[in-house]
Amino acid sequence: MTGGSIGSRTPPGSDAPPKPMSPSERLDSIDVLRGLALFGVLAMNIVTIFRVSFFAAFLPNAEPAGPLDRAVAAVLTVAVDFKALALFSLLFGVGLAIQFERLAGNARRMILLVRRLVVLLAIGLVHLYLIWNGDILVEYALAGFVVLPFLGAARWLMAGAALLLLGLYVTMLVLPPIVPLPGTAEMAALAADATRAYGTGGFFDVLAFRIREVPVIFPLHVLVFPRTVALFLVGAFAWRSGVVRRASANRRLLFVVATFGILLGGGLSLAAAGQELFDGPSLGRAHFPVEQLGAVVLALGYAAAVIAAVNLSGGRRMLGWAAPLGRMAFTNYLAQSVICGWIFYGYGLGQFGRLGVAATLTIGIFVYVAQVVFSARWLRRYRFGPVEWLWRSCMYGVPQPMRATVDVAIMRATIAV
Repeated sequence: MTGGSIGSRTPPGSDAPPKPMSPSERLDSIDVLRGLALFGVLAMNIVTIFRVSFFAAFLPNAEPAGPLDRAVAAVLTVAVDFKALALFSLLFGVGLAIQFERLAGNARRMILLVRRLVVLLAIGLVHLYLIWNGDILVEYALAGFVVLPFLGAARWLMAGAALLLLGLYVTMLVLPPIVPLPGTAEMAALAADATRAYGTGGFFDVLAFRIREVPVIFPLHVLVFPRTVALFLVGAFAWRSGVVRRASANRRLLFVVATFGILLGGGLSLAAAGQELFDGPSLGRAHFPVEQLGAVVLALGYAAAVIAAVNLSGGRRMLGWAAPLGRMAFTNYLAQSVICGWIFYGYGLGQFGRLGVAATLTIGIFVYVAQVVFSARWLRRYRFGPVEWLWRSCMYGVPQPMRATVDVAIMRATIAV
């Protein structure tokens, strides 16, 4: 969720941090793509983790009972599941490459980037333990440390490392896990305990159970870590190649990637979800790599399609509403966790385990729309979201200017709706 901005670099040899980017210097396509991806993340998180136990999906007979719930779950599985997080990983890699480039010539470049990731790690740990243990920020911060040495490397090295890590990820999917997951009986017990703790417990009951779940979920983070690093590298490579920053000149290439990615990735995802859609054999159950590879390819297709569309005049008008949301993705991501925790946990409305997939997704849509409106209004007055401001200020070691200027051109670029 690193900011997708471009702007003036720090003068060579300067130790002063670069000035915050004005809205007019940002790359709209990155912000729009991040804002759209945020909906996918919210949709899957609220349906699969906030609504029921994290381990419910691993248990037999865990499919939604009603036809509407089954249909909604199937669509989310094919079109959204894993793809939204893959998009966020790609965008984080793009953001790291942009930050690395903007700090060119600054003697403290690596110190500032390391500090940026340390702050992200600290916020992620607070989020993980005090708010929600489905956090991705800790994993992103750790993956960022791995990617930092590659940011100044040759593009062929970045591409090669990404391919090797994707190969490692696929291999890990078919081999016994390095850190084993709990067995079916233990998962069933955890799911039952989660229903009691999250559904009826107070804040400290929820906190205690969340802390208990964190080490049990850890093996999944180990499994997906190579994919996360690989997608960071793919995102950084895409920026370094110039395809993203010069999208108008590379529109034909983007449309080819979009067509190939959506057709191939969608086909693999459909094949993996055959059971959910057609009551047929599901390749995803027996051959998990098909589903995961489909998610990566489809995410690349989505990214290319959105970036190409935003660089068309009609596409910019149609999708511009998502840009403010994407500029405040860090704030909105954390806010989603707070809001969903209040809706589903016992210290709030206590809806954990009580709602179907369709009803839960409807709640998620209302939350997302509210964030779209809030983000647009907030950015009329301020340069950053509140968490983005904190992140930048801690990175540079000085409070960053928060108030937006009254320049009309900047205001138009800020609210592209």
